[in-house]
Amino acid sequence: MPTVVVEVMPKPELLDPQGKAVTAVLQRLGFDGLGDVRQGKRFEIVVAEVTPEVLATARRAAEEVLSNPVIEDVVVVGAPDAAGDRIDLPA
Repeated sequence: MPTVVVEVMPKPELLDPQGKAVTAVLQRLGFDGLGDVRQGKRFEIVVAEVTPEVLATARRAAEEVLSNPVIEDVVVVGAPDAAGDRIDLPA
């Protein structure tokens, strides 16, 4: 079955405590060269068919239900094509 992917991230201007914790652990474990981490959410939604209308519905669901618009941005709403590349719905 086709899948629509929705990715949500904390707004850039807000503190991301989970990301800060992961950053600190990576540094303590010696993962040099990695900068600050920001942790978001990824949703995979199974659909019957990927169409522009389905992607628009998924974006609306992402903006109204899957994210908290006060502190998060919806950064991706898309679906992989036959080659495995992602087709994104324009913002």
